[in-house]
Amino acid sequence: MNRVISSFRDGKGFDIALVGAALLFLGVFAGLPLAYNVVMSFQAVDMFSLGTFARPFVGFDNYVAVFSEPIFWPVMRNTVVFVVASIGGQFLIGFSLALFFTLKFPGSSYIRGLFLVSWVMPGLVVGAIWNWILAGDFGVLNFALTGLGIIEDNIFWRSDTAFSLWAVIIANIWLGTSFNMILLSVGLASIPRDLYEAASLDGANGWQRFWTITLPMMRATIGAVISLGLIFTLQQFDLFAAITSGGPANSSNVAQYWAWDFSFRQYDFAKGATISVLMIALVMIASVIYVRSTRHEVRG
Repeated sequence: MNRVISSFRDGKGFDIALVGAALLFLGVFAGLPLAYNVVMSFQAVDMFSLGTFARPFVGFDNYVAVFSEPIFWPVMRNTVVFVVASIGGQFLIGFSLALFFTLKFPGSSYIRGLFLVSWVMPGLVVGAIWNWILAGDFGVLNFALTGLGIIEDNIFWRSDTAFSLWAVIIANIWLGTSFNMILLSVGLASIPRDLYEAASLDGANGWQRFWTITLPMMRATIGAVISLGLIFTLQQFDLFAAITSGGPANSSNVAQYWAWDFSFRQYDFAKGATISVLMIALVMIASVIYVRSTRHEVRG
């Protein structure tokens, strides 16, 4: 007992207790639901057997059934388009803004702080705002595009199968751009200014400094931003529920919304769990990439 007390005095026992509490919290509130979801994807689950864990084991039947769904490949295509377009748009705009705010003009820190408004707003609130912006008859976006001469007739973003997915993508890019900007700004701030000064003395122009200094020095940060963007984008559900509800005709349906639809509309919890497991696998791959991209920075 005295050894335990002395370990708390020298700090080791206290550190172990903090780590143990965090691991216990993750195990109970994240690990157990995750394991339960994986097990449920191999069982026959309906409304009557949802309250018990002893359910018939069906092997990979749920996975076969999901892959056999007529809309499986369209949904997967929508998911890939949504993820790639969202991450690409967030990264390009966020990186451009991060480079812009390195100019340190008067009021730059205050203006950069305003961009965080989009990140802290709840997804359903963002969806409601973009519902008004994307409205086909009185929406601000149509008004702006018409005023600029880009379009002649109004686009019904939410009800047109050709634009419904892009309506959610536009909203998601707006939602995640500030997060990308902040992380990339931190990476840019960590680059020694001496490198740019030396390159300027050697006659390198701005574009050459960007390709030979900024991008190589930002490689770990860029990897982390893209990996986190993949995780957050695959988790995005609120915007689909608020803007398109996966329609029309599944034109904006993606894996995360499809899993929710199976579980809480069709009450087919097994298929919903199966789709969630497939998404968990993708998130785990992104997590591994994120850890590997930040390992060098941690070791310093």
